[in-house]
Amino acid sequence: MTVYPAPEVIPPDLYGKHDHDPTTKVIDTVANLRVRWSTLINRRPILTKADDARFPVVVSDRVLVAQDQAVVAVGLRAPDGAQLPRWAPGAHIDIELPSGRLRQYSLCGDPAETGEYRIAVRRIPQGGGGSIEVHDALPVGTAVMIRGPRNAFPFAPPGRGSTAKRLHFVAGGIGITPILAMARAADRLGIDWTLVYCGRSRDTLPFLDQLAALRGHVLVRTDDEHGTPGATDLLDGVDHDTSIYCCGPTPMTAALVAAVRTMPGIEFHSERFSPAPVVDGTAFEVELAGTGEVITVGADQTMLDALLKVRPDQPYSCRQGFCRTCVVRVTDGIPDHRDGALTPEEHSAGVTLACVSRCAGQRLVLDL
Repeated sequence: MTVYPAPEVIPPDLYGKHDHDPTTKVIDTVANLRVRWSTLINRRPILTKADDARFPVVVSDRVLVAQDQAVVAVGLRAPDGAQLPRWAPGAHIDIELPSGRLRQYSLCGDPAETGEYRIAVRRIPQGGGGSIEVHDALPVGTAVMIRGPRNAFPFAPPGRGSTAKRLHFVAGGIGITPILAMARAADRLGIDWTLVYCGRSRDTLPFLDQLAALRGHVLVRTDDEHGTPGATDLLDGVDHDTSIYCCGPTPMTAALVAAVRTMPGIEFHSERFSPAPVVDGTAFEVELAGTGEVITVGADQTMLDALLKVRPDQPYSCRQGFCRTCVVRVTDGIPDHRDGALTPEEHSAGVTLACVSRCAGQRLVLDL
């Protein structure tokens, strides 16, 4: 990285704030380029006792919000109609689905509506089953437990945590969910903003009607009409003093990261759909203490992926080291902790997250 020596980790002051929804003050000046980073895969959400509290909600309504009928928006309310914990754009909640799966979904509603949370989920037939369950097993009236809201993708608009003068949003498909709440907030604040919204075709894109009602400039680019967009297409019109918020597939985010490294005066914030590839990985073995079975974890494979091949019921959710669902206890061996969610005390006690952590030696023995 000779052009842009980007930091490997988020500056530590992000972690020192324990507000329920912390204001982003991650300011990193590198080689005279004013670039702010807010990348979910490297970020530990700010957790408080309130964040970890489980509380019940009831599905209050459901509506299909894309023409292809594959995206459902779900409203969630307290059973007694009480107000829900406040949130800000970029926040997500953890939902315990009826099957026991734990999944995270961005809040895409209106933070001013304190009586309801809204999420939107695209059906992914070949996914991990969570999206299908939301579509098929959460009728109106269903009670579920949730945690949160947490914010690992905080919104810091110009004049309110950012020195940028304008906003540029980039959303890919269902990545519009956190971006919609941000665009709505920017609109209310009278901030100059633009959005490039990408997808395979218009009928796959949710919330086009809601975006059309806002005052910002929205450009819809679909693969069937315009071809697959490159970074130049996604950043059209972006110049200095702009803050970029991106949520979408990993290749799209990676293309933008590479592009903004050479653009001075740009803030960049992103949230990933999927985990980043393993970096500097070496192969190691995992032994399951309960059975003595030994599993090989490849150099470019996560420990979780290796475990799932022999233990398909191993719980997981985010795959990015922040939700704690895939926690395992190490009884022998030295873990290479790569998460941002566990405390030093938990690390010292042998607790690690299978989705991102690895082995500092040749073998780990897990209490499984």
